[in-house]
Amino acid sequence: MEFTDLICKRISLRNYDPDRPVPKETIEKILDAGRMAPSAVNFQPWKFLVVSSPAMLEKVRACYHREWYKKAPHILIVTGFKDQAWTRKFDGHNSIETDAAIAMTHLILAAENEGVGTCWIENYDPQMLREALNLNDNQMVFGITPLGYPEPGYNKNSEKNRKLLADIVEFL
Repeated sequence: MEFTDLICKRISLRNYDPDRPVPKETIEKILDAGRMAPSAVNFQPWKFLVVSSPAMLEKVRACYHREWYKKAPHILIVTGFKDQAWTRKFDGHNSIETDAAIAMTHLILAAENEGVGTCWIENYDPQMLREALNLNDNQMVFGITPLGYPEPGYNKNSEKNRKLLADIVEFL
């Protein structure tokens, strides 16, 4: 898909077909796009977790209480390691959140390009998710998204409500 069309048509899908898993090859294409994301000093301080097994899906689904979320056949989780990310010497700013957000953006755009729906979720119970995934103290979750195809008959409305360019840009 042409890139401008891709970013203009991508939506946050809240309607998943639970009976249509995404093929492993397609998931790997999506993950490879995340792998190619830029990061400060190319440290790549992330790990992507793909949850597909029924037992793990049950645990991870418990951290966010929306029925549409529970229907997705896969959940993708972007985690990062603060101690592996670049830190600016002038003020101690750590790049982990920026690095993880860029990787997540690559992942959701790649999914759209493959016809796979996503919805970037931040409103989850972080402690419940950490326990479900058995994360170590150094590994932080930066975002989760379901991965899946829309239910049959779903009509994707791609109109977006966005501010005008003139409202958000200042040329200096």
